[in-house]
Amino acid sequence: MRPFLSVTIITLNEEENLPDCLESVRWAEEIVVVDALSTDRTVAIAREYTDRVFLNPWPGHLEQKNFALDRATHDWVLSLDADERVSPGLRREIEESLAGPGEAAGYTIPRQNMFLGRWLRHGGWYPDRVLRLFRKSIGRFGGINPHDRVLLRGRPGQFHEPLLHLTYRSLGQYIEKQYRYACLGAQEGLRRRPDRRVSLPTLMARPALKFFETYVLKRGFLDGNYGLLTATFAAYFAFVKYARLWELTRIQREGDWARP
Repeated sequence: MRPFLSVTIITLNEEENLPDCLESVRWAEEIVVVDALSTDRTVAIAREYTDRVFLNPWPGHLEQKNFALDRATHDWVLSLDADERVSPGLRREIEESLAGPGEAAGYTIPRQNMFLGRWLRHGGWYPDRVLRLFRKSIGRFGGINPHDRVLLRGRPGQFHEPLLHLTYRSLGQYIEKQYRYACLGAQEGLRRRPDRRVSLPTLMARPALKFFETYVLKRGFLDGNYGLLTATFAAYFAFVKYARLWELTRIQREGDWARP
């Protein structure tokens, strides 16, 4: 018999994504949903699947995931976003691994990402391994918002079956979210290094390096037009992040009068 499993999901206006996500994990012993005060039917949908629904105003990605983690009652936790689904193969792998005698403290999972209706295989979009299944007694979310990661005291094992990630249905949705992430990344970068300065060479080099990494080193060109799109946008939002960081350092250095 395997140990009981808690699934944690954080949400904000996810009425379109949430049903399929919840359906893919309804076999788990506990589902915990933490909602950041949605204005759509997200909370009502969550309550159709679980009575473990909590409301918490948005504090940040890693803070919200730790809030959900603290409300899980079982030691083994699978953390998901609302646009992710556990594939049937991954479910089998999870149940077999937890029932076995293994000593892993957690497991990394290959994430298969869909972009504009197509599964991408290159450019860093696959296998895109994420540590999402772990023992909460020795794991906690850390990292830099909005890119949280699990800090685990122990060595994780590896799964082979994918976690399905239905990322973006339109370019507009992608641009809006990545712009927000770039600005959050700039704010977090300044918070961690208040004395940071952004030079002209940095503004020029970071986007070029990001494009080269995504399109060439990670072979994004093999995904055709989709690979070119994702590499170009990755470079653009690298520029946005450092341009925003430059603006924030300027405001900090020169005072509020420097604001546009």
